[in-house]
Amino acid sequence: MNFFLQRSDLRDLYDKAVAGERFSDTDALRLFESKDLNAVGAIADFVNQRKNGRRASYIINRYVNYSNYCILSCQFCSFARKKRDRDGFELSVDQIVQKAREALALGITELHIVGGLHPSLPFSYYTDMLRALRALDAEVGSSRRDDRSSGTDVSPVRPDRDLTGETPVPRAQRTVPTRRLHLKCFTAIEILHLAWLGKRSVEQTLCELREAGLDSLTGGGAEIFRKEVRSAIAKGKESAEEYLDVHRAWHRMGGRSTCTMLYGHVETLADRVDHLRQLRTLQDETRGFVGFVPLPYQPENNGIPVDTPPTGFDALRTIAVSRIYLDNFDHVTAYWVGMGLKLAQVALNYGADDLHGTIIEEHIFHMAGAKSPQVQTEAEMVKAIRETGRTPVQRNTFYEPIMVFEEGHSPIASEAEPPSGKSKVLEDNLATA
Repeated sequence: MNFFLQRSDLRDLYDKAVAGERFSDTDALRLFESKDLNAVGAIADFVNQRKNGRRASYIINRYVNYSNYCILSCQFCSFARKKRDRDGFELSVDQIVQKAREALALGITELHIVGGLHPSLPFSYYTDMLRALRALDAEVGSSRRDDRSSGTDVSPVRPDRDLTGETPVPRAQRTVPTRRLHLKCFTAIEILHLAWLGKRSVEQTLCELREAGLDSLTGGGAEIFRKEVRSAIAKGKESAEEYLDVHRAWHRMGGRSTCTMLYGHVETLADRVDHLRQLRTLQDETRGFVGFVPLPYQPENNGIPVDTPPTGFDALRTIAVSRIYLDNFDHVTAYWVGMGLKLAQVALNYGADDLHGTIIEEHIFHMAGAKSPQVQTEAEMVKAIRETGRTPVQRNTFYEPIMVFEEGHSPIASEAEPPSGKSKVLEDNLATA
């Protein structure tokens, strides 16, 4: 038994976790209220290792925001702008495709695309964007196949070599072949906006977007489900029921998605438990969520100032309780953009098994005051994971392993990878997330 649990007043909850019993809302609230963070973390680490072993993952991805113009005025949001604002932006489909082309040269496997509820873009803009990105993926994939067949493989995908570039990584380490570019796009509120825009049902909207190239939904926009809190931080946004219904519809179509919780503003600990309960209930029904991503509130440049932003204690506690309570979720992500990479690294011992992605660009959290970098290289992610005693795993969008880096093997930095956190892509294109 973990040292921190031997004399802890949470020993009975540890025994419950060992027995595989489901934690109640009362149990979750007790964990949230405990000051014994190490004991809570030890329980979460036990649950995580039972599910995922000693592996921790990351994804090579890029964030793209197509626009920050939005018809809503959520109090907590630092990202949205009105048409009259000078720092608003709107990307053409061609500009988005160019960003994707540059990111593919860095070896990404996922594009994460979200934006504001634009007041005038037509429904066709979104389907045209998806089709253009899917065509780009096919073009790049064809080029790579031609390079391989000619024996002049110049694919930008990271080579399977160690840090010296001399020793090939054993083929057994590649557990799933690299798949096509995955388009993870739109929050639930964006889907509702597009349904209204196109005068379609949510189901029809999702079907048309999938036909155009949509692979999965993002989990953003969940915030906190309790109505009173939601009204205080995001008045006019979709209700908890509407958020859950969009994901339910997508799951029933065979789609998968992630989900989130924005914590550390005006909500109570009981509100967090209520939020987690509603996510767990839908997951019992659909099994369509592939991972949970708790998001610490960023208090700058918005209408909801808080006396004390989420602390490191609160971030680790929230990840740990989420891991313990969400027994039907396989993965919990420590979102390094909101936490900082160092604290996210610590979270791998408090129930998280994933650090999210290389990102390349992130805009929403940074406009709200996040001080983390705009990018992490793959080598930095692998190093951060390995320092915790975990085995680094490059994953795809559904948390399935693409490459497992056993001891002694690490990714080699390619010429396309930004050195020392600096990137021409970043310098030329500031807009994402």
